[in-house]
Amino acid sequence: MEKKDFLFEELNTLSKKIKDTKGMPEDLVTRLVQMLDRLDRMANLGHYATEFDTLSRYIETVTSIPWVEETKDILDLEGAKESMDRHHYGMQYAKDRILEYLSTLILLSQRGEGAVSKSPVLLLVGLQGVGKTTLAYSLAETLGRKFERIAMGGIGSSTELRGRSKSFPEAEPGQIIKAITRTGVRNPLILLDEIDKASGEQGLRSDIMAILLEILDPKQNVAFRDHYVDYPIDLSNVLFICSANTTGTLSAALMDRMEIIKMPSYTDQEKTVIAKEYLLPQIIQKSGLKPEELQIDPDLWPGIVRPFGYDSGIRSLGRTLESICRKVAREIVEGKVTEVKLTSENLKYYLPQ
Repeated sequence: MEKKDFLFEELNTLSKKIKDTKGMPEDLVTRLVQMLDRLDRMANLGHYATEFDTLSRYIETVTSIPWVEETKDILDLEGAKESMDRHHYGMQYAKDRILEYLSTLILLSQRGEGAVSKSPVLLLVGLQGVGKTTLAYSLAETLGRKFERIAMGGIGSSTELRGRSKSFPEAEPGQIIKAITRTGVRNPLILLDEIDKASGEQGLRSDIMAILLEILDPKQNVAFRDHYVDYPIDLSNVLFICSANTTGTLSAALMDRMEIIKMPSYTDQEKTVIAKEYLLPQIIQKSGLKPEELQIDPDLWPGIVRPFGYDSGIRSLGRTLESICRKVAREIVEGKVTEVKLTSENLKYYLPQ
């Protein structure tokens, strides 16, 4: 196939995408059609320019945005309680605050109000490993919403959130538009994870806080303008949840629009229950073991839960259990044992060194 034929085939594909995209605003459709006409003229003239790549990539991006597709919220308070209890042990204060938040969503929805746009943004504050991300995922699962996580610790400049104009080489939309496009719906739950870790430079952090304010403020996010898309996009249907280790670096204006839920650290007793009931069964399965192939003396749990001193979360506990399971799996594969029972005599060998 000649290059010219290939270009015309690509133009036909782009034209079909524009026609098939549901709910795209008419003025934006008109703009895309004008771009296609321009690309068509370029192809007919027989020369291939960088502009062809730029415009075709832009059309691909804009037609991938979900303009009207959405999921229907499941507003079930009892179901939410069961889901959180299934995924999280303890944390009653945080769970109660989430249920109260859901209750306001349910009341507003039942009374015909815009529930999400009238609700404050939840900010989950706590040390690493206390369950902020999994709590946000549980809420998405409860509501029946698609879930996306944006790691704010990797955001080094404001353009990563808002995108960069398509006139620049290698330009692309920002993380917000990318997240919505990945979910395929206009009303996902998006977790802005560890917003306190966005850019360590004071000036850049101020820019990022200002953009976050625009993204999260219901009076501003109805017409969020990504620099790449260059068209106002309504984010009022997106349910944003933020997490942070500390609130010290967040701007006062941003904090005013948030409902803070403090996530407590786990006690050793809570960690023991979490390890037995939640973590170990999952890790045994992921390691290829059967439950009967690894038995743990109940008296050993304090040494497993805290082998290296205090830790506020459960990530290091999960890594400890993974290490134990891997060693057991290796011994079974090598034919040394058919099952392992952890005792005070052999615990040190199985713990990570």
